[in-house]
Amino acid sequence: MGQAWFLGARDREIESSTRAIEAARDDTHRAAAFVERGRAYSEKARYSRFFKLIPAAEYDRLFSLAVKDLDQSIALDPGSAEAYFNLGQTYYDRAVLEEGKDARKLWFDPAAANFKKAIERDGRNYVAWDRLGLVHEQNDEREQAISDYTTEMTLHPSGKARLADAYCNWGFSSQREGNYDAAVADYEKAIQVGATPDDGCSCDPYNPLVAIYTTVNHQYDKGWDVVHKAQKSGRSIATEIVEGLKKDSGRNN
Repeated sequence: MGQAWFLGARDREIESSTRAIEAARDDTHRAAAFVERGRAYSEKARYSRFFKLIPAAEYDRLFSLAVKDLDQSIALDPGSAEAYFNLGQTYYDRAVLEEGKDARKLWFDPAAANFKKAIERDGRNYVAWDRLGLVHEQNDEREQAISDYTTEMTLHPSGKARLADAYCNWGFSSQREGNYDAAVADYEKAIQVGATPDDGCSCDPYNPLVAIYTTVNHQYDKGWDVVHKAQKSGRSIATEIVEGLKKDSGRNN
């Protein structure tokens, strides 16, 4: 299941979808085959660039083939949410491989535009809402990201983890900048959303929030409240943080 297997599978997809394009009996089936080939080109490009298996020129060639196929699919079947979603995903995949905020935004913007078109055609496509939220989050468009993830929550449980992680990450950024009031507000929102490790959350708001309440704000009762919420949600608080809270608060629980 290594690199050769993955790339070989994409090449087989390209070959089979090329045959399907040639054999398609109508535009709907031909459009679907273009989507399959476009995604195969895109995945081959993304994977190869991530692992530095190809030069930049070859990546650009594969990326262009992917976009060309997906554009062709849309031309054949403009009502297809799938085609727009996959074109958005192709731009998104390129964006996350770029270095520098401006370079990423260059590709995030068309990704967002295509995710929105996918949503216009299928408003229950929670993955499109998810990716749109990620784009808005990474473009520092906070309110739009919150709206996207909130909609996703109504369609699929994954939205809960996304929203909790977003608040947690914003809290971490504010804490790093020394803006502790903003950090506390976002960490509290992350906890309020209620996601737990089982929901797929990757960012932990509990430990840094207890640390701020203990060492910065000296609000020990609030620190203990967070410890108790962490225990109920299955999160663990670092021993040194709890010991510091015990010492400074004069409490054991």
